[in-house]
Amino acid sequence: MFWYDWSYVILIPAILLTIYAQARVQSNFKKYSKKRNMRGMTGAQAARRMLDANGLSDVKIEQISGSLTDHYDPRHRVLRLSQTVYNVDSVAAVSVACHEAGHAVQHAEAYMPLLMRNNIVPIVNFASQLSWPLILVGLLLLGNGSYLGDTVFMIGVIAFVAVILFHAVTLPVEFNASSRALQQMETLGIVGGEEEGGAKKVLRAAALTYVASLAMAVMNLLRILAIRGNRD
Repeated sequence: MFWYDWSYVILIPAILLTIYAQARVQSNFKKYSKKRNMRGMTGAQAARRMLDANGLSDVKIEQISGSLTDHYDPRHRVLRLSQTVYNVDSVAAVSVACHEAGHAVQHAEAYMPLLMRNNIVPIVNFASQLSWPLILVGLLLLGNGSYLGDTVFMIGVIAFVAVILFHAVTLPVEFNASSRALQQMETLGIVGGEEEGGAKKVLRAAALTYVASLAMAVMNLLRILAIRGNRD
C-alpha cells in the first residue's frame, strides 16, 4: 500500500524538530513556573497592566481550564488565561500572559499579519478537512488508472498549500506578540534583571513550536509530491 514507503524519511527532520520544540516548551515552562517574579504579579495582573497601558481597558480577562491553553479571542475581545497562568505569580505565567496580551494589542492596531491569519481561518479549516481525503482519493484513482486522479490530487494539494500558508502567516504574528511582550514587560516593570532571560527562554521555546508546525506541513507536502512522483 502506498503509505508504506521510503517517503516517510522526509518527515524525520520535522518530527525531530517537533519533539525538540515540545520538550523545550515543557522544560522551560516548568522551570520558570517555579520562579516567582519580583513584583509578585500574577499572569492576569500582568496582562491587565499591559492591556491598560495600551488603552485596552475594555478587553476582558477570563480564566479557563487546562495548561498552556491561553489565547486571545478577537471576536469577543477576551483574553483567556489557563489555570497555570491566570492566578500564578511566576516568570513563566507573566510571560505567557503578556504574549497573549500582545495579540490583543496587534488586534487593536490592525496588525496586518494577524488580520490575514484571522481572515483565512474559515478557508483553512475547510481546506484542512478536505486536503488529505482528496489527496488519498486522487492517489487511489491514479493507481486504478482513472483520468480523474490527477485532478482530484491537485485539488487536494492546493487545499494543503492553504494550510501551509496559514502556518507561514502565523510565524510573524507569534514572533511579534512575543517581541511586544518582552519589550513591555521590561518597560512596565513586570520583570527585571535575571527574570528577563527566563521570559525570553519561555517565549522563544513557544515560538519554536510554530516553526516546527510549519516545517512539518512543508515536509508533508514534499512527501505527498514524492509519492505522486513514484506513481508515474
